[in-house]
Amino acid sequence: MAEEKNCCPKFKTTCGGQALIEGIMMRGPSTEAIVVRKPDGELEVKVEELKLVKTRHPWLGLPFLRGPVNFVDSMVHGVKALMYSAEFYPEDEETPEEPSKLDAWMEKHLGSEAAMNVVVTLSVILGLGFSILLFFVLPTLITGLLTRLIDHRLVLSLIEGVVRMAIFFCYIILMSKIKDMKRVFRYHGAEHQTIFCYESGLPLTVENVRKMPRHHPRCGTSFLFVIMAVAIVIHAVLGVGWDNTWLRLGVRLLSLPLIVSITYEINRFVGRHDNWLTKLLTAPGLWLQNWTTAEPDDSMIEVGIRALSEVLPEEEGADAW
Repeated sequence: MAEEKNCCPKFKTTCGGQALIEGIMMRGPSTEAIVVRKPDGELEVKVEELKLVKTRHPWLGLPFLRGPVNFVDSMVHGVKALMYSAEFYPEDEETPEEPSKLDAWMEKHLGSEAAMNVVVTLSVILGLGFSILLFFVLPTLITGLLTRLIDHRLVLSLIEGVVRMAIFFCYIILMSKIKDMKRVFRYHGAEHQTIFCYESGLPLTVENVRKMPRHHPRCGTSFLFVIMAVAIVIHAVLGVGWDNTWLRLGVRLLSLPLIVSITYEINRFVGRHDNWLTKLLTAPGLWLQNWTTAEPDDSMIEVGIRALSEVLPEEEGADAW
């Protein structure tokens, strides 16, 4: 699209977001906003001050330590926001679901807030576990079947990386085919377009946002792709354990924090620079966004505008990357 090629952001903001069920979460330098379009068409707005881990423990904000910490923190906030948005859209609106015995027990003995924290923690653990199983354990086991045919660790590491990428691509494409996810991906597009509009220095109006591209170089999809690419390099360097499946799996799991750390620093580098190298690094992630984003309608754009407006700092430029 010509409009996308001509769009040149004037600056890069630290603001970022996540698509929800009929809504968008935006995070600014100091606040987080969740905006959901309720079934009656009205907007539900929830704004909270951010409580960052590095504020309490500054050493966790140091390079190569902050990556895993911020990754887990983002997952926790993302799960909370997703669960909050889901409350407005129960699966069966005519017959509200009664709380399960486990939910009732936890709320009685732990309190509603503590019970929610338990649910969120379990959701994050299960989400991470599923991702590790699908994108790391499974490719390692599949490639392990080739050890009798191929006796070259570097080649095996590269094959494992290709298998991991293939699983990741198939997962993304299959997710884009699910009916409910299609609307989430349209909100994802609205989130990107709204941020692009703000970075371009234009007023946040539906008309201006609609002209913006929906592929953003600092998207979480790009981050996940870079994790896969960095894993290929790290696993090739740590090319041990091909003679023992459990040792190989152990090395893969223990290397995950290092992979996330390196990927996070690459993401920050990309966020601060705009040159041929950063364009090369972000190109695959932008291509993947053909499946993880879709064109939003005006009502979705309105949600993105409201969410971003709630987290912008009062002092101009305070959110510059």
